[in-house]
Amino acid sequence: MKFIAIIPARYASTRFPGKPLALLGGKTVIERVVEQVSQVIGDVRVATDDVRIARAVEGFGGSVVMTRSDHKSGTDRIREAMDIVCGLRAANAGQAVTPLPRSEWPDVVVNVQGDEPFIQPSQIATVMQCFDDEATEIATLGKPFTSMDAVRNPNSPKIVTDLRGNALYFSRSVIPYVRGKAEEEWASCHTFLKHIGLYAYRREVLCRVTELPQSPLEVAESLEQLRWLQNGYRIKVGLTDVETVGIDTPEDLERAEQILNNHYDKKH
Repeated sequence: MKFIAIIPARYASTRFPGKPLALLGGKTVIERVVEQVSQVIGDVRVATDDVRIARAVEGFGGSVVMTRSDHKSGTDRIREAMDIVCGLRAANAGQAVTPLPRSEWPDVVVNVQGDEPFIQPSQIATVMQCFDDEATEIATLGKPFTSMDAVRNPNSPKIVTDLRGNALYFSRSVIPYVRGKAEEEWASCHTFLKHIGLYAYRREVLCRVTELPQSPLEVAESLEQLRWLQNGYRIKVGLTDVETVGIDTPEDLERAEQILNNHYDKKH
């Protein structure tokens, strides 16, 4: 099975403009993401609409695909990048991309966020292994929460799964509700799963889901994956015990720098 990783990276960000180019331990955030993913997947591309990011990626020897600037989601951006890489649409003006021959087209596209410099090879491998099951259409990751305070955070979406590890629902609310127990006891009665925003899609499924309109549940929760569930797609949930450290704000970058200095580079 052939895998390709596409990392969507935007310069514009309300909370942290230019964060892919922010320096973390002397390297840009996007370089650190590419380094982590490249340990597991041979073909790694950064999809961006910004020439500054493109130049930075090319500067450290990475592969970049220029995309349009009007995409509403990272999923739409990686769909365009995949089509360009496969020669299904022309590269954007000013860039030459050698299309893959049909025999080298990926079976699965892995979507790694461009603000996850600590994404672990083990996490990527877990998502890839979900496709050992031929029924898997889309895969993502879940991690057990360690405290009820974290479970209550609406910025950390929760997942509930069926007995085969397929997602039943994602929510910003606390799910499930544990009846008959005080809330402080819930964590001892049930394993609450945090959603880690790493996705992988069979290539043809990626093509289909990017053609879907927003669904009512997606609009209500502001979670794109609910569009796919509500349209009947199956999302396999791999499990990890590794915490991720995403960078959404300058304060997150400061925290990431401390993590890097304290122990990350010593272990890797």
